[in-house]
Amino acid sequence: MNTFLFELKEGLLISLRAIRANKVRSALTIFGIVIGITAVVLMSTAIKGIDNAFQKGVSSLGSDNLYIDKWEWFNNDTPWWELRNRKNLNLEDFEKYKELAQLPLAAAPTVWSNQTVKHKDHNVESIIIQGTNEEYINTTNLSFDEGRFFNELESSGGRQVAVLGFEVAKNLFPNGNAINQDVKIKGHKFKVVGVLSEQGSWVMGNFNPDKQVFTPIQNVFKYFHSEWFRSVTINIRARNSQMVEATKEEAIGIMRRVRGLKYNEANDFSINQQEGLLNTINETVGVIQIAGLFITGLSLFVGAVGIMNIMFVSVKERTKEIGIRKAIGAKRRTILGQFITESAIICLFGGIVGLIMAVILSMVVNQFLPTSVQVDSVVLAIVISIATGVISGFAPAYTAAKLDPVEALRYE
Repeated sequence: MNTFLFELKEGLLISLRAIRANKVRSALTIFGIVIGITAVVLMSTAIKGIDNAFQKGVSSLGSDNLYIDKWEWFNNDTPWWELRNRKNLNLEDFEKYKELAQLPLAAAPTVWSNQTVKHKDHNVESIIIQGTNEEYINTTNLSFDEGRFFNELESSGGRQVAVLGFEVAKNLFPNGNAINQDVKIKGHKFKVVGVLSEQGSWVMGNFNPDKQVFTPIQNVFKYFHSEWFRSVTINIRARNSQMVEATKEEAIGIMRRVRGLKYNEANDFSINQQEGLLNTINETVGVIQIAGLFITGLSLFVGAVGIMNIMFVSVKERTKEIGIRKAIGAKRRTILGQFITESAIICLFGGIVGLIMAVILSMVVNQFLPTSVQVDSVVLAIVISIATGVISGFAPAYTAAKLDPVEALRYE
């Protein structure tokens, strides 16, 4: 054991001296590894950040939700023109569903329009105006920074009140104090009664609640809506995750009755779930991972070939040194360990530099896309660096280990 530790220590010291003696060559050698490790870590942090943003977005809307809609959102086997020709869902359909449904915890109609929202000299464009009723808040996990959601009286009376998403409020009221202020949407004044807490759901785009304004549904029909978008979506929240399937089956039965469908007629509506959204995002992330792994693998391969080449050169340059060491009793395993250690240390340096670069770049990227640096990404970078060094250094090390000491001493 003591002999092994001594050999390891000596091999490490010799390797460090060799690296120090060829600083420029060593630096150029690790460049490919730096790029590869940077790609690995950056890809890992980006995918984790996107996944976290998506999960946060789903949780803000409620994970036990169903959506009755004219359109099928995901895994659509129905031709688009058939979906387009379906009858719109309307508020009467919602009222009939609400009267007959027994299982949901809450249900609310929603309809939306895309508008510009203004307050004095400030305005925000392409904001989704979500028309709904007072029950909508019970179908989500949204919370408030200020104020409240509109109540039943305001909803049923179609009062011109509004609840602002976090980003909308921040842009219109940079100094805060949005409550009881007026905003203008298409020339109509709406009194702000609430501001939502930040959701940060980047992956949901404009459907992120941070970028929405909520108002009683009558206002959207009255002031903003075109005929093309008049179909209502019914948001349903099951009592718990175990009740989702039963709530879905009940909804299908009720909606077939409400729509007057015969037993042999296909549904002219869809029941959409967030599971479909989850599958879609997982497929997208999967494609990104495959592309990232290919690019990363290519970078590491190029880096490994470079290191192998430099290590062969190093073996040739130090052939006489190897002969002397063998002549005074160095074993093959000692020589093998020395060159593998040297290769692993070079790769480890490259991995550390690549890791630092990836963390810095992820901070920059985080200004535009969500990233999340995890401990497992750091461990992965270190393990890949060392493994690449060991693999790429083995062939040169083996070549050095099997050199005949007599021939090595004669080498010029």
